[in-house]
Amino acid sequence: VAIVGPWTCDPLYSKALPDLAAHLATSRINKNPYLNKGYWYDYALVNEDCKSSRALARFSGLDGYGSAILGPANPGYCTSAALFAKQWDLGILSWGCLKPNMEEGGMHSTFLRPLPLSSRVLFSVLRYFHWAHVAIISEEGDLWEATGQELASSLRALGLPVSTVVTMESDKEGPQRALKKYKLLTTAADMSMIDRGYVFIPYDTLLYSLPYVDTPHYVLGNDTRLRKAYDGVLTITMDSGDLSFYDAFRKAQNSFEIRSSTPPEQVSPFFGTIYNMFYFTAMAVEQARMKGARWVTGEILGSGEGGFEFKGFNQHLFAGKNGEGMQARYVVLDYSGMGSTLYSTHILEAAHTYGNVGGLKYLGRAIHFAGSTPYSDSSCWFSPYFACSGGLDSVSLLFLFLLFVVLAGGGVYFYFYLQHGRIGFSFNGVGFGGDGGNGPAKVILTLDDLVFINTLLSKRKLNEESIMKSQMQMKSTRHSVSGRSYMACTPDTSNVAIYELRDMRHENLNLYLGLFLDSGIFGIVTEHCTRGSLEDLLNNEDMRLDWMFKSSL
Repeated sequence: VAIVGPWTCDPLYSKALPDLAAHLATSRINKNPYLNKGYWYDYALVNEDCKSSRALARFSGLDGYGSAILGPANPGYCTSAALFAKQWDLGILSWGCLKPNMEEGGMHSTFLRPLPLSSRVLFSVLRYFHWAHVAIISEEGDLWEATGQELASSLRALGLPVSTVVTMESDKEGPQRALKKYKLLTTAADMSMIDRGYVFIPYDTLLYSLPYVDTPHYVLGNDTRLRKAYDGVLTITMDSGDLSFYDAFRKAQNSFEIRSSTPPEQVSPFFGTIYNMFYFTAMAVEQARMKGARWVTGEILGSGEGGFEFKGFNQHLFAGKNGEGMQARYVVLDYSGMGSTLYSTHILEAAHTYGNVGGLKYLGRAIHFAGSTPYSDSSCWFSPYFACSGGLDSVSLLFLFLLFVVLAGGGVYFYFYLQHGRIGFSFNGVGFGGDGGNGPAKVILTLDDLVFINTLLSKRKLNEESIMKSQMQMKSTRHSVSGRSYMACTPDTSNVAIYELRDMRHENLNLYLGLFLDSGIFGIVTEHCTRGSLEDLLNNEDMRLDWMFKSSL
């Protein structure tokens, strides 16, 4: 089995000790009397390039590296990799392919999911809480940027209106274009985002089992501001069995199956995921072989019937039927704002991770929201039989930020990396600034924000014929980009005429003063609003305005 991943690009993967994980899996598989009847297993560790284009070029030469391919991790070229594997008739099992229905239709007939699809697990959780409007922040780099874009596409395919995908930049000015600070969660707390009902969900914990039972996270106990900020985080992770990941790793060390002195707390829990995916591959191959296939080709492996169970690294795992791939039990973890441990609030059973049936099960302990309870969206967003229209609901301003963060071996420890991280976001044209909510110091417009006006026609007075002609042509050239409507106009083709703006006076119109041209930038000058912008009004905590009134603004 060729195991393809960015083993040197990202601490989430490099600290997972992939060589040791694959060695442990093959060693146990070859000793298993059920699995060693037909095949002897070995592995080849293939390093995936950090750049998507070079990674795809490298992948195109992997024919002959193994009888099956476990990977790649980069969703940016995963679909193309599946087509290569189909051409080679090799089974490809990738946790990075986020297309919801990729296993259907026969286009990728050798593809099988070695992990539950993260977007379906997220969808099940969001559906339970009726949280439909999602914004995604990804860490800088091809791997996580591609993951952010593909996750957004996957959630859109499931019906959610994901409209914002922003990269967390690493340069010094990156935070100034985002939350004006260097720390993500503490900045969010300082800006009262958590108090207003924002919920943060880390993405990478969906890929492994984060230890939480009797597992203190000392970074929380040593940082008061971080404790307050982490109260706005919900963690979704694979549930552990009788042993946590740390306990299972330590047990394998004590039995000399893992010949490493690295403390379990310094190992990424993705170690267990690599082990589980390799074992799942062996179980699927053996099931196909037992059905009469003398040699298990990629086509046969991809069309396996599933339905089996097996013991993973530290939990019980299942294989769904009809190409659903691996299934695992998930747990929702919360933090009370006190102490250094997380607690479980809801369970998503393995059979429900595919998202078609079932949902979360309440465990009897409620989620502790640091501020106001997030608003619920209409259930139509989560139903395949009803269509929701428009953008944000009039009373719903909940944004869930799915953070792509590099982990160094355990849940909340990734916030050490965020101390030097960069994040930036905007949503529906609204920018959030720090420094007491005074708003951004400068607003920069791009060409996407502008509608050009044909200056040769601007002096022409409007009449009924020109109005009708303009409206008809504008309707025919409108197209949607990122959830917003734009007019496909240029300086040469636009037929939009304007009034004499300086003569217009109305209480609901900002007074037009003139035009501005500097360094090739052309702008409109209006009267200064001494009491601030609409954004300042909405962010002013001293103004007691109900949500219906704010929405009407």
